[in-house]
Amino acid sequence: MSLLAPLRETLPARVGIDTRGLAAVRIALGLLVLCDLALRLPDIAAFYTDAGVLPRSLLAEAYPTISQLSLYLLSGSLAWGTFLFGLTALAAVALVVGYRSRLAALVLFVLLLSLHARNLLIANAGNWLLRRLLLWCAFLPIGRRWALDARRVAADRGRAVSIATLGVLVQVVVVYAVNAVLKLRGDRWVEGSAVQYIYQVDSLTVGLGDLVAGTPLLSVGSHAWLALLVCSPLLVLARGHIRTLLVAALAGGHLFMFATLRLGVFPLVSVASLLVFLPPPVWDRVERVTEPLRARLRDPAAALPTPDDWPTVPRPATQTLTAVALAFVLVWSLASIGFLTVPAAPVDPEERRWDMFAPQPKTADSWSVPVGTTTDGQRVDVFRGGEPQFAVADSGATYPNVSWYLYLTSLPDAATLRPGFADYLCDRWDRRHDSRLATVELFHVTQEMYPEPSAPDRRSLGTFDC
Repeated sequence: MSLLAPLRETLPARVGIDTRGLAAVRIALGLLVLCDLALRLPDIAAFYTDAGVLPRSLLAEAYPTISQLSLYLLSGSLAWGTFLFGLTALAAVALVVGYRSRLAALVLFVLLLSLHARNLLIANAGNWLLRRLLLWCAFLPIGRRWALDARRVAADRGRAVSIATLGVLVQVVVVYAVNAVLKLRGDRWVEGSAVQYIYQVDSLTVGLGDLVAGTPLLSVGSHAWLALLVCSPLLVLARGHIRTLLVAALAGGHLFMFATLRLGVFPLVSVASLLVFLPPPVWDRVERVTEPLRARLRDPAAALPTPDDWPTVPRPATQTLTAVALAFVLVWSLASIGFLTVPAAPVDPEERRWDMFAPQPKTADSWSVPVGTTTDGQRVDVFRGGEPQFAVADSGATYPNVSWYLYLTSLPDAATLRPGFADYLCDRWDRRHDSRLATVELFHVTQEMYPEPSAPDRRSLGTFDC
């Protein structure tokens, strides 16, 4: 027993999470969902209705199993899609304010799963991580601090320690560890040139990306980021200042990505996930700084009705569920990097792994050129308007937003979904113009960018009648 005593003392300190950290994660995830919905809303008809690029019939044909997970299959109308968007926003608001926090997290998980399953082409690793974090939140005391739920309990300044806290910590570390293993298999990451390749791809760079592209610091950054990923297990193993410094370094890297690369919500979700590792002294400082704001919000909140959280699940059942979830995370992650073989499943682990530019970074730029031919013989770019341009100065400008970037760059590998895009373009053109389209030919243009840009290579993805 004496040999286990040190373990019993140190383990809670390493797998325990400050309840203020859990509250911060809750608020951050809710706000991120709201921001993500706001960015998706202008394209709700294009991506989530039968009038868009992926009608339900085509979705069911392409993904017969995964598509059944979406509530959006109940109707293909814009009204139904808007209703589900609104419901998702309400659940996100409930999560932010901490009203029935765990139930809100679970509902939000289901709604986001429905959203992402409705159009898999515009979901990325950030969306997967967001859903996983929300699922873990359903088993964590995320409403003990900075929440309406907190008024039901005495002030809690302690740490939560459970299988669920271990699970969410392992979940975050697994993302970095798997990515580290995959990057170590790529020679460009080992030699330090990978980041330079990434920033040469115009379609990936946004904001400050053009300013840092080609600078010698990128080589240093490549080595530094790989070193941080390799050291990611210290997030659990280390304590105190070492853990805090590692969190700060990883968060800084993600914020740099957000300011320079077209990655959607992934960098910000990653920053939110790191909040669970911050120790109590950090949250003590946060409380001192935010005390004036929290004092203003305290009185209005007191007038609201006190909620009951979702029905309590017996503790043995909760522990079993969280243990199963933790085992799933570990098995899936090991399978994704080839260390385990799992039975056949609707989704291959290697297709849903935390690869993020690994093992080799993207070196080719690409853009889409949908060429329409009108009934009077005129050739037009039916997506952006004007004459078709197969050589562009800035490929990033050809994508309206991240969703369209993910969708259009996925089409070369999704032959069954191309007719849906062509039909959408035909219908949209005919609604907006007096002339009628006869056909649409989809072109995908690629251009190698490193070390010097090559001549664009045009590839036809097929011609479709309107």
